[in-house]
Amino acid sequence: MQDTDFTGKRILVVGGSSGIGNGMAQAFRARGGEVHVWGTRAKAEDYKKEDGSDMTGLHYHQMDVSDFAAIEAHDPGFDGLDVLVLCQGTVIYGRGEFEMEGFQKVMDVNLNSLMACAMKFHPMLAASKGALITVSSTAAFHATRGNPAYNASKTGAVGLTRTLAEAWAKDGIRVNGIAPGLVDTKLTKVTTENPDRLSASLKGIPMRRLGTPEDMAGVALFLASPLASYVLGQTIPVDGGLILS
Repeated sequence: MQDTDFTGKRILVVGGSSGIGNGMAQAFRARGGEVHVWGTRAKAEDYKKEDGSDMTGLHYHQMDVSDFAAIEAHDPGFDGLDVLVLCQGTVIYGRGEFEMEGFQKVMDVNLNSLMACAMKFHPMLAASKGALITVSSTAAFHATRGNPAYNASKTGAVGLTRTLAEAWAKDGIRVNGIAPGLVDTKLTKVTTENPDRLSASLKGIPMRRLGTPEDMAGVALFLASPLASYVLGQTIPVDGGLILS
């Protein structure tokens, strides 16, 4: 479809080295985009396909998104940007988020870095009349047992998406978000690799299956394309119906 042809467009997917972000990065690349990704490992070769990573054809840069000064000082190696996808995320299990050190770490990665990245690339997105897409979670719409920072950060991301959308519409930037449900990634192994927990989780999903990175990528392509030219400030749950009840 011509409306989802990204030939000649530059896309940066923060957190695009694995999982949902990697699925999005490869979807944009498959449609002609020049796709750059940020990840935490030293080089692209450090990511393996068995970890949910396919770095084929992607331009990689290591970045610690909790280092806001590093983001501000970074030379991205390109002078224009059409789509910015903010898909970075972390979680701490074992009640680690009930300690302030853990709580702050998760907030810095999942929420505060969204603002740091958005501000860094605002001039480029304004110049291209581009799209900014945040990736939060359906956790923003219900409590998450044992993970207060994850929940607060994802809830905050939804609010940040609305507010940046209103503020930056005058600059020609469309800001929207995606709230994934339960997707089989390295962050959800605590559930997906536990048969009892997985079975219980699937019972709460009307479509009775896990989401895939490709499911999320389809919505990202839509939000970044002219098909969504009048969509602003929305966070779309992509969850197989998880939050319907």
